[in-house]
Amino acid sequence: MVAGMCATVLLTTGRTVGAEQAVLGSIDSEGTRSIVIRAEPDAGLDATVLGRLAHIDGIQWAGAFGGAQDVTNIEFPGATKIPLRLVWSSQLDHLGITALPPVANASVWASPAALAGLGMPDAVGGVVDGSGLDFAVTGQLTTPDFLAFLEPLTIAPQTADTPGTVSVLVIIAERPDLVAPVAEAVQSVLGVTDLTKVTLTTSENLATLRGMVEGQLDSFGRSLVVVIFALTAVLVAAILYGLVMLRRKDFGRRRALGASQTLIIALLLTQTGALALVGATIGSIAAGIGLAASGDPLPGWDFVGAVALLSTTIGVIAALLPALAAARRDPLKELRVP
Repeated sequence: MVAGMCATVLLTTGRTVGAEQAVLGSIDSEGTRSIVIRAEPDAGLDATVLGRLAHIDGIQWAGAFGGAQDVTNIEFPGATKIPLRLVWSSQLDHLGITALPPVANASVWASPAALAGLGMPDAVGGVVDGSGLDFAVTGQLTTPDFLAFLEPLTIAPQTADTPGTVSVLVIIAERPDLVAPVAEAVQSVLGVTDLTKVTLTTSENLATLRGMVEGQLDSFGRSLVVVIFALTAVLVAAILYGLVMLRRKDFGRRRALGASQTLIIALLLTQTGALALVGATIGSIAAGIGLAASGDPLPGWDFVGAVALLSTTIGVIAALLPALAAARRDPLKELRVP
């Protein structure tokens, strides 16, 4: 019964939990926790905004990007033009930039798409802008999903004390539910001269959708688990009571030989707990194999462990009433010969 209970819960609610985790994992990705602020050149947004953002809680990552300026391969001036942006951030490792060279402001990193456009598959060479200023291509960067709208991406990291005008400010909140309050706090520290020249875009709607999905799936899962556990507990109690009645003379003999009521109860609960643990293990393994074979998402190990532990506990609790009934049997009555 316990094995069946575990398997049923994991194949129904467990499948739902696995799907929920997959959906929420997608919603919780960095791209759905982003706050993107675009500013016109004369809006007054500059790189000093990062210092003010450092005092706001709930921000996982922030980066400021300057306006795009076209650059070409220094060896082929007439080649494809790729946009280059100055970037300010204290967390450049998020882009795959682990160490800056001594002359950081004169070096650029490019995404695979940008390198292909520049004709530099090995990320080695140099680029030059329209004014004749050249930069050395230092390496290849990893473009996160939340910066995909800037592709092809070529950036020149700047030091914190280097001034510059910011065209795009990207902020990643720690959690989806923090997107709205963080966005409100960010607007208050932008320090721009004209807010009408600033556009803010957030993923707040996705955060709301996350709450709705999580609430509906959790409600369905809890109701189903309660029903399954309740029915199984009743069946376990009924089966154990029947077994107690079949073994009543055995318990009577134990009582006549000096076994206390507490010992009888402990014996039955220990036996039931051991069998329930074995059943929970078998049911969990069988359900895991079934979910893997069907290609359904698997719930986390914490959920599987919780179901197995709760199933074992339910089995022991259900055995309590039959154990009390066995312990209170009158040994003289049970041993009386008809």
